Amino acid sequence: MAQKKKETKTKKSKKETKKGVKKPKKRESDIKKKKKGMMRRISREARRARIQKKRRKRKKKEFEVRLVSIRRVSKVKAGGKRLRMSVLAVIGDRKGKVGIGLAKGRDVKDAQGKAVNQAKKNMIKVPTKGQTIPHDVYVKYKAAKVYLKPASPGTGVIAGGAVRAVVEVAGIKDILSKIIGTNNTITNVYATFEALKRLRLSRFDINEA
Repeated sequence: MAQKKKETKTKKSKKETKKGVKKPKKRESDIKKKKKGMMRRISREARRARIQKKRRKRKKKEFEVRLVSIRRVSKVKAGGKRLRMSVLAVIGDRKGKVGIGLAKGRDVKDAQGKAVNQAKKNMIKVPTKGQTIPHDVYVKYKAAKVYLKPASPGTGVIAGGAVRAVVEVAGIKDILSKIIGTNNTITNVYATFEALKRLRLSRFDINEA
């Protein structure tokens, strides 16, 4: 009995001590400092988010991407067929810069990323006279034959799918074209790219510019 009474006494004393101890009140200045610190952190995070958004927008606006050809290709190996995706991408800034890239990947997104990176390495500057090309060009690339001819203002882009993709991304708005030979889009795109490479401005056009 004596032991039980002692235990009850000790419990009471603990409770009394808990009630008796008063927690120190926080000062208003400390609370204000904490609030300011929190606001600063939030403002920093918001700034970072804004900067990241701007960078993403710049990356997106830097080049226009067009997927001209998407194909499923297979490779026979010891274990069986290995299926992959092949993508031909044409990129440009509509201000005279164009690039093309052909790449393979596990899926379309992977292949597209590789093709765009390859196109960025193969960029060329296309010389223009107003909104058209300075002179006519005829190019034979493998089985494809492409003929490009300058057009008067307001004519528009008169071209097939392969030529149109390259020319529009380059920023040429008035042009006449003809594809002879093959219907293979990949070969026609490469032929158009070669034709744009061969364009040159005369000294009179340079002086006018």
